[in-house]
Amino acid sequence: MAEYLENIWNSRYFWTHLAMADLRSKWRRSFFGILWSIIQPLGLTILLAIVFGRIFKTDIVKYAPYILSGIIVWDYISSTALGGSLAFVQADAYIKQSRHPLAIYTLRTALANLIVMAMASLSLIGWVLIVLPENFGSCWLAALLIFPIAGLICWPMATLLAYIGTRFRDLPHALGLILQALWFVSPIYFDAQIFRNGGLNALVDYNPIYHILQIVRAPLLQGQWPSLENFAYCAATFIVVSILAWQVGRRAEQKIIFYL
Repeated sequence: MAEYLENIWNSRYFWTHLAMADLRSKWRRSFFGILWSIIQPLGLTILLAIVFGRIFKTDIVKYAPYILSGIIVWDYISSTALGGSLAFVQADAYIKQSRHPLAIYTLRTALANLIVMAMASLSLIGWVLIVLPENFGSCWLAALLIFPIAGLICWPMATLLAYIGTRFRDLPHALGLILQALWFVSPIYFDAQIFRNGGLNALVDYNPIYHILQIVRAPLLQGQWPSLENFAYCAATFIVVSILAWQVGRRAEQKIIFYL
């Protein structure tokens, strides 16, 4: 494994170039360019905040950052999962011509999406500073951990999906359904207390998505440090998906080229 990671590091100029190329192509000939990474989640947040604010009789201004944080993190997870499932298929020309570690093609996806999430997070920080200035403090430093934590979890997840998706081409289509189901059973847009009030504590307490979101929400929205439980679930999720990706990759890496 150490040798495999070393080969990934040695290929860093290649996969960073691919990630930057993905970002350039994403907004090519667009007037606003990378600003769309801020405009899109903000627009959706305003719409959902108005609707949910009236349904749940909550303060729209203060509920909006909760929704925005969910949109930003969830968009990263879902887009990296979908992009990862297609990573090897879309990089088949590179794979057939070079012997780089296959994991660099999912790292490319995870890195590009991480940059988009970082840009989108600027709107969240600005909004919270305006409507919840009392939460500002040293605990905000913990919110920065969302980037390495989300990246470390989603990279092996995307790699695992890439191995499976190359062999079974229906996976990207099935992921749309799976991600939609996860959206409904996770406190992404809906307050976690709604699940608890309905007796669905398990969908919060044992849901890795909730604990990942808490890395951002606890400091910014509650003015608190994330709990040890939040970090423990994030670490456990990383370990599980990494082991699965490594085990599947060991058996499938040499066969992938035959499935392309």
